[in-house]
Amino acid sequence: MTEVRAERNYTLWLRFDDGLEGHVYLGDLVDTPVFGTLSDEEKFRRAEIDPVSNAVTWEGEITLDPDALYRDVVSQAQAALH
Repeated sequence: MTEVRAERNYTLWLRFDDGLEGHVYLGDLVDTPVFGTLSDEEKFRRAEIDPVSNAVTWEGEITLDPDALYRDVVSQAQAALH
């Protein structure tokens, strides 16, 4: 992953090393106990890429698997083609 940008409505815009880019909606996750702290939009907007794991992280407390995010973006791109 080369770039992440937290956008409105708990959505991340992502760009990956191979040039793939797209959006992932995380609004369903912020209602869960594990990700509940991200319901604060100010905190959500502080998403960044961990330089070691290449995962999206929020202050090192919450981390999202880059492979799972990639699969989400790919499946959205494929769905848009059909």
